[in-house]
Amino acid sequence: MAVSANRLELLQIADAVAREKLIDRQIVIDAMADAIQKAAKSRYGQETNVRADINAKTGEIKLQRLMQAVEQIEDPATEIDLETAVDRNPAAQLGDYIAEPLPPLDFGRIAAQSAKQVIVQKVREAERDKQYDEFKDRVGEVINGTVKRVEYGNVIVDLGRGEGIIRRDETIMREPFKYGDRVRAYIFDVRREQRGPQIFLSRTHPQFMAKLFGMEVPEIYDGIIEIKSVARDPGSRAKIAVISNDSSIDPVGACVGMRGSRVQAVVGELHGPRMRRASLSMLYSLRKLPKWCWMRRPSALKWLCLMINCLLLLAAAAKTCALHRN
Repeated sequence: MAVSANRLELLQIADAVAREKLIDRQIVIDAMADAIQKAAKSRYGQETNVRADINAKTGEIKLQRLMQAVEQIEDPATEIDLETAVDRNPAAQLGDYIAEPLPPLDFGRIAAQSAKQVIVQKVREAERDKQYDEFKDRVGEVINGTVKRVEYGNVIVDLGRGEGIIRRDETIMREPFKYGDRVRAYIFDVRREQRGPQIFLSRTHPQFMAKLFGMEVPEIYDGIIEIKSVARDPGSRAKIAVISNDSSIDPVGACVGMRGSRVQAVVGELHGPRMRRASLSMLYSLRKLPKWCWMRRPSALKWLCLMINCLLLLAAAAKTCALHRN
């Protein structure tokens, strides 16, 4: 009865760890088997080829020593002569492994501590692999999280099943963060590193604003309106170039929304950059131009945006000079 209780307790522990870490139950059982195998090697010698198996249904632990069948024995701890191997298994041939049952292992304090370390390491590796596999395909998405802590300007964000980091140069200037704040950011990179997967977030990436418009404007989400270019001076101003594939839909009006509701929602998330209508209206007539027109080319579009930026800067400078004169 004691053995049955121990087996049941072993399976219950595996189920609890699998649920807590959100990993496969078999991974936890395999980690336990590796821990028992390591403890058995410390008991019978590191040169001994020991294999431990745990039945996932009954919890029965089977401990075996594997001996290789050879013609001439060089290492008695791992090899057995072919004649003896055939006596134990008539189908045995040279190179085959013969399993020899070992008695149940009585864990000592050191062996138990070593087994615990193996289980913790295996479970941590499985948890990191699952986290990397979950986020590696989400690069380019907008994700919500909670501020966990702020370290030297870098913001650590709790994403539920992992942690992301917004580096200091990826945060909007003068944007305050404190523990518990809800934050929305753009996933621009996921890397597998020694200390675990690193999820890099950004609030200054130009595509962050494009994704926000895609969430606020159904026409962009459906592909009726396309975002051709995005330019940002994070926290100060931003510009977006859009074009409509449907002649009956005004791309500027769709992005601005009723009384500016859509664009104001994006401005509020970006902490108040000046989203000028002039920056959106520069492409409203491009859908009316013929396809052969030079203004519809991407290179011409960049030059057009540059010219508009220069004009806006000149206008601002002229306004400043006028104020000083007065």
